[in-house]
Amino acid sequence: MMLSFFDQFASPSYMGIPLMALAIALPWLLYPSPTNRWIPNPLLATQTWSMNRFTAQLLLPMGQAGHKWAALFTSLLVFLLTINMLGLLPYTFTPTTQLSLNMGLAFPLWLATVIVGMWNQPTHALGHLLPEGTPAALIPVLIIIETISLFIRPLALGVRLTANLTAGHLLMQLIATAGYVLLPLMPTVAVLTIMVLFLLTLLEVAVAMIQAYVFVLLLSLYLQENV
Repeated sequence: MMLSFFDQFASPSYMGIPLMALAIALPWLLYPSPTNRWIPNPLLATQTWSMNRFTAQLLLPMGQAGHKWAALFTSLLVFLLTINMLGLLPYTFTPTTQLSLNMGLAFPLWLATVIVGMWNQPTHALGHLLPEGTPAALIPVLIIIETISLFIRPLALGVRLTANLTAGHLLMQLIATAGYVLLPLMPTVAVLTIMVLFLLTLLEVAVAMIQAYVFVLLLSLYLQENV
């Protein structure tokens, strides 16, 4: 029996062994492996076309140096999208509701974009900390503010993904519980509650896809500033 609505976000374990790694690795088995055939199956063709379109759209504003990140960004999108969508199924666990996992993805990737900028064009990278034409009296204040905003970026990435998925799952749990309790007492209200739950589920499917895309899109924007 669930003691708290937040128990659904606890990391699963079996016989004391954490299953987080299993929850992260299993979604990759759902995707077909590439083949050397001239005419692939429809699922593989759709997957290839979708990834090509996404990569072209995401990396279009970047220069040639940013195109080296195409495989990483595409793999990250597929990874987040699959985990978010599978987490909406009953009796499943969503690893991306854990802030530790999201920060483990956000911080190294953000740091990599900063290192790339400092390595390739340090003057341009440091120039983001001070807008052109700033009055001399405001220079120290603006440098401090821009530095703080720079270091907040990975935290914002991780918290945004965690908060959106956690809030959606929690709201679905609350409405489902309300529908279950109201069913024997007020069937009409319970039916309306279930209809709201269905609409909310569709909204959560959209949120799961959008948040995966936003996470990768923001990383690409950070990279664009440094290449």
